[in-house]
Amino acid sequence: MRIGVLAIQGGFEAHARVLERLGAEPVEVRTPAGLAGLDGLIIPGGESTTMTLGIEREGLADPLREYVRSGAPVLGTCAGLIMLDRDHLGLLDVAAERNAFGRQVHSFEADLTVAGFDGPLRAVFIRAPWVGEHGADVEVLSEVDGHPVAVRQGNITAVAFHPELTDDTRVHELLLDQVRSGRVEERV
Repeated sequence: MRIGVLAIQGGFEAHARVLERLGAEPVEVRTPAGLAGLDGLIIPGGESTTMTLGIEREGLADPLREYVRSGAPVLGTCAGLIMLDRDHLGLLDVAAERNAFGRQVHSFEADLTVAGFDGPLRAVFIRAPWVGEHGADVEVLSEVDGHPVAVRQGNITAVAFHPELTDDTRVHELLLDQVRSGRVEERV
C-alpha cells in the first residue's frame, strides 16, 4: 500500500514511521504529481496557516480536493482536521475551532473511548482543535468534554489529536483497513 503524507509542513515524518511499522509505503506529497498512484492520504498536524500557504504555493488545493472526492481513504490529524473543514479545503462538513483547548501550555494527553475500538486510545492534544459544528452525515467517533475530537464522513476520518506520537497504531490501522476494503470492493 502506498500512502501519501502531505509533507508541506508539520509532523509528516512521524506518520511515515508509523506507516512503515505497519508495512505500508509512505510517500511524501509536496506537489500535485505526488498524489498519483496513492492508495490513501494523511494530512498531518502542523500549523494550519502555514499549511494553507504551502498548499496554495504548490497549487495543491484543487488536486487535493479531486483526490479526496475520488473516494480514496483520507486521515486528517490535528491541523489536518482543520485543513479538511468547511473553511479550508471544504471536504469535511465540519467547522473546526482552532486551538480550542488553549495554547501550547494547555496541551494534554487523555484516554479516549473511540467508536469501534476495543479499549481506550491514548491521545496527545497539542494546541488542538475540536469540531464546533458538524453536518448530519458526519459520525462523531469520540468526544472530550462534549466536544467532538474524532469524526468520520464517508472516506474521511479526522482527529483533533496526534496518533503518530504514541505507540497505539489503531488510528493508522483504520486508514489502512479502509484502503484494503476499497480494494476488495473494486475486485467484486
